[in-house]
Amino acid sequence: MNPFGYVQAGNDVSALSYKVQQAGSLFLAGGTCIVDLLTQGALRPPFLIDINALPLRAITLQDDNSLIIGALASNSAVAHHPSVLSGYPVLSESILAGASAQIRNAASIGGNLLQKTRCYYYRDPSFACNKRTPGSGCPAITGANRMHAIFGTSEQCIAVHPSDMAVGLSALDAAIHTESSRGKRQIAIDDFFLLPGDTPDRETILEQDELITAVEIPATPFARKSNYLKVRDRSSYAFALVSVAGAVVFEGNSVKEIRLSAGGVAHKPWRLQEAEQTLLGRALEEGVIARAMESAVAGAKTYRQNAVKVDLLKRCVRLMLHRFREMA
Repeated sequence: MNPFGYVQAGNDVSALSYKVQQAGSLFLAGGTCIVDLLTQGALRPPFLIDINALPLRAITLQDDNSLIIGALASNSAVAHHPSVLSGYPVLSESILAGASAQIRNAASIGGNLLQKTRCYYYRDPSFACNKRTPGSGCPAITGANRMHAIFGTSEQCIAVHPSDMAVGLSALDAAIHTESSRGKRQIAIDDFFLLPGDTPDRETILEQDELITAVEIPATPFARKSNYLKVRDRSSYAFALVSVAGAVVFEGNSVKEIRLSAGGVAHKPWRLQEAEQTLLGRALEEGVIARAMESAVAGAKTYRQNAVKVDLLKRCVRLMLHRFREMA
């Protein structure tokens, strides 16, 4: 393991100050991802800033029925919170679909968003990886790529983002609250993650000294009718081959509003906007569902081992829409 410095931040001001002073430093919360990568040698930060003393664990239902979740709230606390279970079921379902209970007890909401890819080449320092060492190459493109992306890839990287929760949040139009030395800002979750392009080592729009403080889920008419579907190699504790988070509201039998977001297929939660547009104003009849399935995979680019993801995504969209049809 690479030697590193360590400090416990007493408040957000000191946390941000340490981050500015220590170039390349990382915030440490639950550590369920960072500690693994430290021991594997895939991450070599010079400094860790422990932020667990910061008052960022509250889960608060606002007067307008939006939900504010502190960045240090545990995954378990959020998944089992009464307001989440009743008002945002896709968030609870997506969290419970990921990891073990022990990991969910330790992992934080902010850390879940920032967790690193499970690409085999990224996590093994004996291989080249543009995400870990820019300019070194991407062996996944011609190598073992069954788990890799079919959307938003580049010649530099085809890794996928591993979070189930982020996919659920995308379907809920969530926003990320941050704080830095320049002040506070709010970032729509679909703008928060970056596609690899020529800089796969930069995964979000966060700046070096910026700290996630909360996640906000707006009060929307479609949040209560929401669902998460995950396809994986085994029934528990496995990352998604493909997943779909959906939320819908009907007007009569027709779709008035809908959100569909896919996981396991891109460097970020992948909004299926063409499929959404196909469904708006229409009843969920088989012909409409079939068109939405095709729209969902438009533009997909497959590699040697992952073409199965195209068919899996189509089938997941179909099953999700059948579930919605039963709610109409």
